[in-house]
Amino acid sequence: MTQEAAEDPVTKERRERTREKLRKLLKEGKLEERDVEVEVTQEAFPHVDGMPEGMQGPEINFMDLLKEVLPKRKKRRTVHVHEARRLLIDEELRKLVDQDDVVNEALDRVENHGIIFIDEIDKIAGERGSVGPDVSREGVQRDLLPVVEGSTVQTRYGLVRTDHVLFIAAGAFHVSKPSDLIPELQGRFPIRVELDPLKEHDFVRIMTEPENALTKQYAALCAAEGAQLEFTDDGIAEIAHIAAVLNERLENIGARRLHTVLTTLLEDTLYDLPNLPEKHIVFDRPRVKERLDRIVEDEDLRRYIL
Repeated sequence: MTQEAAEDPVTKERRERTREKLRKLLKEGKLEERDVEVEVTQEAFPHVDGMPEGMQGPEINFMDLLKEVLPKRKKRRTVHVHEARRLLIDEELRKLVDQDDVVNEALDRVENHGIIFIDEIDKIAGERGSVGPDVSREGVQRDLLPVVEGSTVQTRYGLVRTDHVLFIAAGAFHVSKPSDLIPELQGRFPIRVELDPLKEHDFVRIMTEPENALTKQYAALCAAEGAQLEFTDDGIAEIAHIAAVLNERLENIGARRLHTVLTTLLEDTLYDLPNLPEKHIVFDRPRVKERLDRIVEDEDLRRYIL
């Protein structure tokens, strides 16, 4: 006889009323921060990229074999109600998904709609016929060539053909030039686009428009300490001007210069922030110039700081 069958009608009715009350509070969102204990399935074997030597091949995936053989373990966790809901929904959704169908769909999309972006390709370009490091650069190009031309590549999810994959390469080419690449690789990138260097107005947009702009990140960092950090329009324009001047006088590293300039500008403020009496910090043009002009004009300082 089960426990519910053994209960008297009064106790059973009281239990149902309690469940209904909790169900109503749950729907109204009044139990979201309540701690509950849930049981979730834990992976029987940790995820490890790659396969042991001798087990490579399209027919054998060592990690998948282990996951099938080893038993799935259950783990009890104490979490808030909203987190428990997410865990349970994720676990149920995983049961509805056929992993083989997902892998096949992913492989098909990679082969027919995939885009691979190769950054800093200028690092493997060098004068042809030379000795030393340029020989190894040419070796890297020749290793890269079959993939770009179209070949079959072994991945942990199966074979992928790169015949219809779009390859996009980018590089600064300050020291080398695209013609320093081997002719075969040059021929696989027939469309070439030269980008203009960043200007001051570009730096202003970079510091104001993106959701994760550096100015907004530093403002959020100060807000965590109970302070308000504000950059005026003329202050941002001055930071952009200083970054552009430094790129002209030193090496042009593009928008990366903004990071070093802002770090130097806010270094003392962030260090003293917990004990800073001023909780509304404003950086306008005069304050930016006062902090950075001396460093910009001093050749030794700007070389090692900015």
